[in-house]
Amino acid sequence: IDVGKEAAIEAEVQAARQRAVVPLEIRMKQFRDMLAEKEVSAFSTWEKELHKIVFDQRYLLLTSKERKQVFEQYVKERAEEERREKHRKLREKKDSFRQLLEEAKLHGKSSFSEFASKYGKDERFKGIEKMRERESIFSDYCSDLRRKEKEEKSTQKEKLKSDFIQLLKETSDIDRHSRWSEIKRKIDSDSRYKAVDSSSRREDWFKDYVRKLEDKRDKDKDKDKDKERDREKDRDKDRERDEDSDDERKEREKQEKQERIEASIRKRTEEVERSLSSSLRERDKEREQHKKDEAVQLFNALLVDLVRNSEASWRDTRKQLRKDHRWELAELLDREEKEKIFEEHIESLFKRNKEMFHKLLDETNISLVAGWKEVKKVIKEDPRYSKFSSSDRKREKEFSDYMHEKYVQAKADFRELLKETKLITYKSKKLIEESDSHLKDIEKILENDKRYLVLDCAPEERAKILLAYVEDLHRRGVPPPPTASEPSRRSTK
Repeated sequence: IDVGKEAAIEAEVQAARQRAVVPLEIRMKQFRDMLAEKEVSAFSTWEKELHKIVFDQRYLLLTSKERKQVFEQYVKERAEEERREKHRKLREKKDSFRQLLEEAKLHGKSSFSEFASKYGKDERFKGIEKMRERESIFSDYCSDLRRKEKEEKSTQKEKLKSDFIQLLKETSDIDRHSRWSEIKRKIDSDSRYKAVDSSSRREDWFKDYVRKLEDKRDKDKDKDKDKERDREKDRDKDRERDEDSDDERKEREKQEKQERIEASIRKRTEEVERSLSSSLRERDKEREQHKKDEAVQLFNALLVDLVRNSEASWRDTRKQLRKDHRWELAELLDREEKEKIFEEHIESLFKRNKEMFHKLLDETNISLVAGWKEVKKVIKEDPRYSKFSSSDRKREKEFSDYMHEKYVQAKADFRELLKETKLITYKSKKLIEESDSHLKDIEKILENDKRYLVLDCAPEERAKILLAYVEDLHRRGVPPPPTASEPSRRSTK
């Protein structure tokens, strides 16, 4: 193997190692930089440009396939850049050439030969390489100049005509019968007349103006006739509209009347239906209430006949009540309602039995300190005793409550008796403290009343109430005169 091949193999091995380490993007960038440095032509081929880059170390950074791909992409982008640059430079040269044309102060009839002989040495003239292209740009520029000159001339002519027509309008006595020879003498000193350099043009414009006056007059007449015809048509339409409107109004009034009648009928129908519906609901409600009242009466009658024990329970009694045919007649009542009526019936029985038991105790001459065992022996044979309750404990409790109420009432009656006793005054305390005779006098008077005697069983409590009353009168002091609390008794003299 010769030295050249060994060097090439060694370089390829080193490049392979480098390719394994360096990322592809970096290697591709370095390869593109090499193409730019070696000034590879954008319009050449790979084979023709290979000799410029093959001996560079960066050439081996890519594989054979990658080199050609990067090369193709590079020359494609480079060619596009060069084309854009070429177009830009050409556009700048054309702009410079047009600037030269503007500086040359050309007009629409200027010739290219005169322009070329005068400015042929200017760099802007030489910037356009081909003479044909220079002449084409020159011709386009002169065409634009001629168009502008023509437009300016036309605009100036229109202005002259407009000013001249305005002069004619400002001149009085011009009508369709006026003559130019007469009018000319009236306006020939005006600057707007002199500005028109052609006498024939002045006369033509005058004739056009007079003709337009005549046309305008004819048009005004036609317009007046048209207006009159339009007014006549409008009047005819108004008459027709009035006739139609009368018929429409009558038809509309008839329709509105019919609609009002129908609306009134609908409203009355709805009111009747609402009233009837309300009446039916009320009647149904009353009927249901009446049936329910009958059911309550039937069930109450059933309870009166079958339930006479105030200690009966709903659970036990319900089985007995179901056997009676009146139970089914009270089917409008639900379970809770029946149980409530039953409880009210039991409460009524208990109150009646309690009243009878109290009446039995009232009829028995019982002392306020009598005990239950003593009283029980006296009243146990009476049917009111056993009817009150089957429980002796309940009877004893009721007796205790009765005696307590009776004792409280006896003390209240005794206090009322003390108020009625005139001998007891606010001075009584002092008199009692001075002598016992006053107290004895009071007791002697009180002994004549049953309300005093009923408390013989509790003399200490009775004496305590008496002394408390005397103490209260003493504390109050002299009572006010009757007129202080009874204004009607005051003298009106």
